[in-house]
Amino acid sequence: MRSKKSVFLIPLCLAVSACGTQNRGVESVHQPVVSRTDYAFDVASSGNGLSANDTGRVEGWFESLDLGYGDRVSVDLGSDSFGSGAREAIGAIASKYGLLLDRGAPVTVGNVAPGTVRVIVSRAKATVPGCPDWSRDPQANFNSHNASNYGCAINGNLAAMVADPRDLVLGRSADGATDASTSGKAIKSYRERKPTGEQGLKTESSKGGN
Repeated sequence: MRSKKSVFLIPLCLAVSACGTQNRGVESVHQPVVSRTDYAFDVASSGNGLSANDTGRVEGWFESLDLGYGDRVSVDLGSDSFGSGAREAIGAIASKYGLLLDRGAPVTVGNVAPGTVRVIVSRAKATVPGCPDWSRDPQANFNSHNASNYGCAINGNLAAMVADPRDLVLGRSADGATDASTSGKAIKSYRERKPTGEQGLKTESSKGGN
């Protein structure tokens, strides 16, 4: 009886090991996916910019969205030839959050009504679909698979921690801030500075003048 049971258990284990996520490479199949959501808000414009009421509406809307780093703010002027003043006013509000207006605006649903401008906040989010993934038994591995959950932890943390999820798509061009030669200037200056006592100590007297 024992030998018969063993014969049936082997195919069963092989069948179980064949199920689940195929994760056979060094690079995990679980990769961050970046999605974008556009929020639109229409306000009246004038040659002088925005009224005090509309300025307060935009400020309140930004606050409700918890606007911050990684968000993109743009203004769609539509057919309004007087919208440049409103754009400058909206840019001044966005600057309070440390953000600059994008030059272009994404396409949104519906036309911008005459006499109004559309403020658009584009927000990106990175997630790792399918994680956690325990679909494959890590103990029954006959095809050199990594665990089905392989990559979920590191890529999930990366997606959660990245300040601007768009950097996972296109990356960012170097601006010199992380250049080793630039960051090493302060260290080089410190090391090459002459010691304060190299020219001898300054003579001081405790005697007061008469």
